[in-house]
Amino acid sequence: MAELERSTEACGARFIIPGDDEWPLQLEDLGQVSVAGQAGEPVGLWVRGLPLSGLAGGVAIVGARAASAYGENVTLEVAADLASGGRVVISGLAFGVDAAAHRGALGVRGLTVGVVASGVDDPYPAANRILAESMTRSGAVVSELPPGARPTRYAFLARNRIIAALSEAVVVTEAAARSGAKNTASWASALGRALLAVPGPVTSSISVTPHRLIRDGAAILCTCAADVEEVLGPLGSADQGDGRGAERPLDRLAPDLLAIREAVQPREEVTAAQLVARTGQRMFDVLANAGELVEQGWLDEVDGGFTLPGRR
Repeated sequence: MAELERSTEACGARFIIPGDDEWPLQLEDLGQVSVAGQAGEPVGLWVRGLPLSGLAGGVAIVGARAASAYGENVTLEVAADLASGGRVVISGLAFGVDAAAHRGALGVRGLTVGVVASGVDDPYPAANRILAESMTRSGAVVSELPPGARPTRYAFLARNRIIAALSEAVVVTEAAARSGAKNTASWASALGRALLAVPGPVTSSISVTPHRLIRDGAAILCTCAADVEEVLGPLGSADQGDGRGAERPLDRLAPDLLAIREAVQPREEVTAAQLVARTGQRMFDVLANAGELVEQGWLDEVDGGFTLPGRR
């Protein structure tokens, strides 16, 4: 036990249990359902990053590790738009769709949570360690396994239930017929979470699961973040008496900076002249404000113009 406490402290993690102030109450739902013989609320979680109690309003985005360029681009866009609107983006920190979901949220300085199938001290896969470190400063990395634990097939399936339970909705962007995302979708349905799926090419083997979910009426068709918000309703509407919902990360920008940032649409490159036309600001002000947004990480500068982070 002492060794476990030392390893937890050494990696900057903490161990939380049901009843702690930080414990997400929605995990209690896991004690009422089962999927493929698996059930049960975690006995505890190791957490690196921000308190989980402050990460409400989550939407999980899951899918194929071997995602296509289409799948990653759609995931980036949906995640960024959800995070810009104040949603917490939740996924599993794997390759492909998972990593794109986390990067989409981080690209707009939003919040994101990764539920891993290994210890939080050494998230799997190793190639995503830098991504995981970024997430501990703008969200959290979570596991029900202790530091030092290595991933197993069972651990991947078990963590899917936590991803679904932490979320208000689960979005499947790309997934083959036997993808782990199919298991996460099953948990979402069992838990009564909203389930959405993104359509893809009818010839694509990694769009089989989303297409089947939509065809069978198990999932709502999703093409953008607005589809998710339409299903869930305004963020914070049930909990916040003033009706304003949660503050978006973008709302902290000065008005002139916010006007420039919101004039740049996903997957497009805009010139300074286009920003002048869209915002009504003078060219001098556009260049100064866009330059400040680049320095702050809200925009990327490309040859001849600007784009949203991660869209090149």
